[in-house]
Amino acid sequence: MAKRKLGIAVVGIGGAVGTTMAAGVELLKNGVVGTEGLPLANLDVPGMADYTDIVFAGWDLFGEHLAKAAEEHDVLSHKQFVAAEDGLRNIKPWPAVEDPTFLSNIEGENKLAKVSHREIIEKLRANLREFISTCDSVVVINLASTEKLTAEGNEIFNSLEGFEKALDENSPDISPAMLYAYAAMTKGIPYGNFTPSVAADIPALVELADLRKVPVAGKDGKTGQTFIKTVLAAAFKSRALRVDGWYSTNILGNRDGLALSNEDSLASKVKTKSSVLEDILGYEVEDHLVDIRYYRPRGDNKEAWDNVDISGFLGQSMQIKVNFLCKDSILAAPLAIEIARCLDLAKQRGESGIQEQLSVFFKLPMSKTGKRDQAFHKQEAMLLEWLKVQSGSLKATDIKA
Repeated sequence: MAKRKLGIAVVGIGGAVGTTMAAGVELLKNGVVGTEGLPLANLDVPGMADYTDIVFAGWDLFGEHLAKAAEEHDVLSHKQFVAAEDGLRNIKPWPAVEDPTFLSNIEGENKLAKVSHREIIEKLRANLREFISTCDSVVVINLASTEKLTAEGNEIFNSLEGFEKALDENSPDISPAMLYAYAAMTKGIPYGNFTPSVAADIPALVELADLRKVPVAGKDGKTGQTFIKTVLAAAFKSRALRVDGWYSTNILGNRDGLALSNEDSLASKVKTKSSVLEDILGYEVEDHLVDIRYYRPRGDNKEAWDNVDISGFLGQSMQIKVNFLCKDSILAAPLAIEIARCLDLAKQRGESGIQEQLSVFFKLPMSKTGKRDQAFHKQEAMLLEWLKVQSGSLKATDIKA
């Protein structure tokens, strides 16, 4: 089968996750690293782009080439940085959309002029048009810092007609994340939202995705603590162990952590992280507490700590404690790559709208019906069924945890 070049246009490409994605693919091309951590690497899926056929571009408020950004984020080892440096120097972010109304504590000089929503969209579309000319296909992935929680019930979001009118009127309720999503969809480009920000999940943009025959997925990548939570909660349910309380706390010091030090952005993140237990267990855990703290010295090395109180036979109480010391971008980058590959595959297959089979990658998966099964093993099985690998029998264990 002929090689296909897949372009991934990243919103927030200069962040820790974006630079790690680009560096990882560069290191794979150079034969420096293996495919550990890439969940679909051991599957031979007809039509799915190879990792070494991926190229990157994208937007960021920080205009330095990605080698400079990667050096600042300090995720890569020295050996990895040296091997990837030349490739990363060739990627320089396009000017990004800045709106302090939605994100007040991340500022950069590489920004688009404050013009109308329509003019901004045309600039974003021009970037994509140029990128498309160099690739066989393109996917947009949103990795930007978390925006403040938007009033999703706002009537301008309820229909495409209302949203279009709000764009024409430069409504201040329309966020940068929505502008990127709209620009991608109107170019017929698949869109994945790896952030908690409100974007493709509003009814207006779901309608647009269906109209333009564009696959979309989101939201908020399920990387560390919530991934563990969806595995454990499903196991507790299968053993009829009742969850009486679940306290989760995180500390991290990268740019994402800085964004979450803003209370409005934090509210968006907590909403997605808090949603999974009731969906899995079937009842509300009254004492489900989620706390996230920015702690600068930790950098990209995140610590997630959970205390779970459960009760079992004869009403006896028990506790489980989990301390997950992880690297935020090392967990997130491979998932974002796999989401892009799957969205591209969906586009090739002629599929469009919400891609529920990608739920395994998200904390708050988009759903056509509004109902979600958050149990990790069930989401995993749904993805495998969709992939329909022809090369032999496929089991859930074939996807790398």
